[in-house]
Amino acid sequence: MPEYKVADRVYEVDDDGFLQEPEIWTEDVAKDFALTEGIEDLTEEHWKLIKYIRNYFYSYGVAPMVRKVCRDNQMDLDHIYKLFRSGPAKGACKVAGLAKPTGCV
Repeated sequence: MPEYKVADRVYEVDDDGFLQEPEIWTEDVAKDFALTEGIEDLTEEHWKLIKYIRNYFYSYGVAPMVRKVCRDNQMDLDHIYKLFRSGPAKGACKVAGLAKPTGCV
């Protein structure tokens, strides 16, 4: 199983770099995974999306569709790509500690 290492922390990830043990997710884990997106400091907007995606996932068992993410957070897709360069599916879900989405987020 591949690993992602940050300082003295090691995480088991899948081949696309998604956390394989979602139960260990914390805000510190999110900060570590944010580095894979080139994000040094998570802003309030980052946290808003991360928490929204996590809450949605744990309420419905799937990651939200991208249109819903945009609408519910009053953000357009271009802005989300500015926050997470690989987008809501890969970037935001990865930082949020979710498994790789199977469909369009």
